[in-house]
Amino acid sequence: MQQYQIYIGGEWLNPSSQQWFESENPFDGKPWAMIPRCTESDVDDAVAAARRAFAEGPWSDMVAASRGALLRKAGDCLVDSAEHLAELETRDTGKRITESLPQIKYIAEWFRYYGGLADKVEGRVIPLDRNDIFNYTLREPLGVVSAITPWNSPVMIAVWKIAPALAAGNTVVVKPSEHASASTIEMMKVFEAAGFPPGVVNVVTGFPQECGERLVSHPDVAKVTFTGSDRGGRQINRIAAESFKRVTMELGGKSPQIVFEDADLESAVNGVISGVFLSNGQTCVAGSRLYLHKAIAERFVNRLSAEMTDLRMGDPFDPRTQLGPIANRAQYDKILSFIGEAKAQGATCVHGGRAAEGHDLGQGLFVEPTIFTDVTPQMQVCREEVFGPVLGIMTFDSEDEVVAMANDTPYGLAAGVWTENIQRAHRMVRRIAAGTVYVNTYRAVNVASPVGGYKASGFGRENGIEAIEAYLQTKSV
Repeated sequence: MQQYQIYIGGEWLNPSSQQWFESENPFDGKPWAMIPRCTESDVDDAVAAARRAFAEGPWSDMVAASRGALLRKAGDCLVDSAEHLAELETRDTGKRITESLPQIKYIAEWFRYYGGLADKVEGRVIPLDRNDIFNYTLREPLGVVSAITPWNSPVMIAVWKIAPALAAGNTVVVKPSEHASASTIEMMKVFEAAGFPPGVVNVVTGFPQECGERLVSHPDVAKVTFTGSDRGGRQINRIAAESFKRVTMELGGKSPQIVFEDADLESAVNGVISGVFLSNGQTCVAGSRLYLHKAIAERFVNRLSAEMTDLRMGDPFDPRTQLGPIANRAQYDKILSFIGEAKAQGATCVHGGRAAEGHDLGQGLFVEPTIFTDVTPQMQVCREEVFGPVLGIMTFDSEDEVVAMANDTPYGLAAGVWTENIQRAHRMVRRIAAGTVYVNTYRAVNVASPVGGYKASGFGRENGIEAIEAYLQTKSV
């Protein structure tokens, strides 16, 4: 098995505990890598290295154009490393190689975009009510940023945080999920190859109680950016508030997809499948609540069920596979418990509903793609994030009715609207309380388009110009 090290101050180091923990391949059920088990001492060392790089090293003296050039170089190095990183991510999370490889190749655009934006950060001259005072503003970096990332798309979400933070002039300590750390550790070689000064980017790994909480509470950390569950977000936000840290939160979702009677049904069916099943529901924007107009509900469900029958489960390294395993055992058990509870509460399972087994699935953590009808707004499957291949279906008669149902959730990350009526589409976009609304598409991502949530789905935005603003502060001179 590969035994990994942490990366602090430009050096590859063993954890101070001299302990590692196993990472399990969710397809074959076997441990495949040893991940460093860091302690607070390692976090302190990483933050100290990041602080030195910010305050004393060549990074602090570097002009914005030079930072941008390094970021663009990192994009090129990421493309060169994409196949290796995608292989690690697929082995670690079960994500299909046909998804992980294109995703990591595309993530290079984040380094290029923010590399180009680095020297576009500008202050302004302010006209005052007197002539003998000259007033202008500077936009300055915050300092050390801690970036805490989830297990579903480790490289992508880490880059979403690292690229704008570095473009703004900050330094970063990354802590990936203990369930999927390998690809993030290996990505540090991208920054080495690009020529970043020591300490600008660092990585520690391990468990929340042993090192994660220290990374949030550390007095030399100026900002925390976190992607994960709303439960984890609440805890991190409480800790960060004690020392008035800046915080960006991209949390969970229970995103609705709404299909009107005039929608292109083939496109909508494909959008629903892509939105919740091809990713195994393991994406924050998973469209796991489906609202169908009563005029097309039966036809749509039949068509969707037929399409689901043909989806191929199997080895995530096989390019023919359309559904891979669940990323880790804890999530696998959680999904099955959600399915059991939905049945107990009276929802009708019209497809799937069980753990999947078969000779092509090895010892993998597979769950059948599952569809429930007769779902009511009070059911757990409608209220809580499953983060698995589980879809709950409800019906509606009118716009007012479906808007009320779609917004009846503690979350507000994303939503989908399927209609050929352009006036209706724009009305729905304004009425739905979500940070991203897709119209006649779903799960589209672009570096220039901001991502973030309403309500319990978090606050702040990643991607686009909004992201770099979150890593800057204003000084009035």
